[in-house]
Amino acid sequence: MTDRRTLYDTPEPYESGMFDVSDGHSLYYERVGTKGAKPAVFLHGGPGGGFGEAHRGQWNPDKYDVVLFEQRGCGRSTPQYSLEDNTTQKLIEDIEKLRDHHGADKWQVFGGSWGSTLSLAYAEAHPDRVSELILRGIFLSEDYEYKWLFEYGASEIYPEEYERFLSVLPEGERDDPINAFNRILTGDDEDRKLEAAKHWSRWEAVTVTVLPDEKVMSHMQDAHQALAMARIETHYMRHGCFLDDGQLIANVDRIRDIPGVIVQGRHDSCTPPRSAWRLKQAWPEVDLQIVDDGGHNYAEPGILDGLIRATDRFAE
Repeated sequence: MTDRRTLYDTPEPYESGMFDVSDGHSLYYERVGTKGAKPAVFLHGGPGGGFGEAHRGQWNPDKYDVVLFEQRGCGRSTPQYSLEDNTTQKLIEDIEKLRDHHGADKWQVFGGSWGSTLSLAYAEAHPDRVSELILRGIFLSEDYEYKWLFEYGASEIYPEEYERFLSVLPEGERDDPINAFNRILTGDDEDRKLEAAKHWSRWEAVTVTVLPDEKVMSHMQDAHQALAMARIETHYMRHGCFLDDGQLIANVDRIRDIPGVIVQGRHDSCTPPRSAWRLKQAWPEVDLQIVDDGGHNYAEPGILDGLIRATDRFAE
């Protein structure tokens, strides 16, 4: 597989700063590529994640004008870790404000993991504003997906890590880890918050790569990253990501005419292929690519190859 595509040389942003939205939130954003070229927006994972320099290299900088931003409470956005007025509906409003601010009539929407959830929710709310959808690691925010990752599924693949994940919780609360972690992470004990956040983020780091990756583990164990990921993720997940059960599949007719690509790892232990397959069955026009040696992380060779080829396909 020596012909697999890799990242473009990472461009420096030609514009960056803070963008005030509403409810006291201000979002950090960057704009990379060629001003006035094909518009695109990057929706990062989590909820609670962010983006790094390498994410800028997923598009040809000569042909795209890409907005990358960090969602409410995430990364460099302020107020940090905030759960106030932090819902999927608010994020959809923020994306629309960013689109209008940057003067794009339509733009390519690119998102992986939670970013795929948000991409679908945004596209179904504003299909006339989306030129293409490029999605990775599909997460539909349905009950079986939460159970797979936090109760019975990934725990069978990584039993020793799952035991470590739960060890920070009182024994009587381990059958409901999302709410148990959330209680700690919204409490007043700062040391216990950080301990719980690192346990939560370590479990995420374990499940997102096929093989152990110390770089991913170190990044997600950073105190700032761990607290943002754990606080915001448990907040969203205990509310079903603020979506009705089955909503994304039920509303798929709204995006049927939008060209789309799904890049899905066969061995994704975080968001297994079942959801990508269900989405393909509901949306047969989408190009589903299952990468046989891929997991969840965008930087794995087969996953990255599919994503770069997709942005190249839609570049003209």
